Amino acid sequence: MLARMNHLAHAVLAGDEPDLILGGLFGDFVHGPVPTDLRRGVELGLRLHRAIDVHTDRHPVVVGLRSQFVAPFRRYAGILLDIWFDHLLACDFARWCATPLQRFSDDLLALLQRHADELPPTMRGFVAYMRRSNLPAAYADAAVVGRALAGVGTRLSRANPLHEALPVLQAMDPALRQGFEEFFPELRDFAREWLRQASA
Repeated sequence: MLARMNHLAHAVLAGDEPDLILGGLFGDFVHGPVPTDLRRGVELGLRLHRAIDVHTDRHPVVVGLRSQFVAPFRRYAGILLDIWFDHLLACDFARWCATPLQRFSDDLLALLQRHADELPPTMRGFVAYMRRSNLPAAYADAAVVGRALAGVGTRLSRANPLHEALPVLQAMDPALRQGFEEFFPELRDFAREWLRQASA
């Protein structure tokens, strides 16, 4: 299974509780059974991340958008949608979050720094990359998205076209933006309801 890359979305969907946000960010770096030594909030955030990914993969809007990618990009449509959705979220961030994007991004990095000793080993290098690149705030810049895609491509085990994907995403942007506008409010409601039930 290809890695997911929508870190900004997971942080926003986790809400305001720091442990939930932390667990939400762990989701791309902790695989297999949920570790038994996590704090309750971190565990919930990790489980929420996984629920969001499953819900996203099955959602008709996302399934439809994936089908619009042509070879050789269709195989990587999940990664491309994840990163482009973070781009769209960053571009219109004030609509989805009361905290300004740069402050949200700075706060996120500060949270990760405070809990550096708890981070999965595979996550530590990525956090350093986030800090150097001013992520996730810089996802608002399409050029940064292009560099991020190229970077992801170098970490995959087989040859791939991710370094060439930015013009494809830009050409598809009207359809992707329309899909995001339809999908993300519903995903936010899903995350809120999942947390309500899990915390009951």
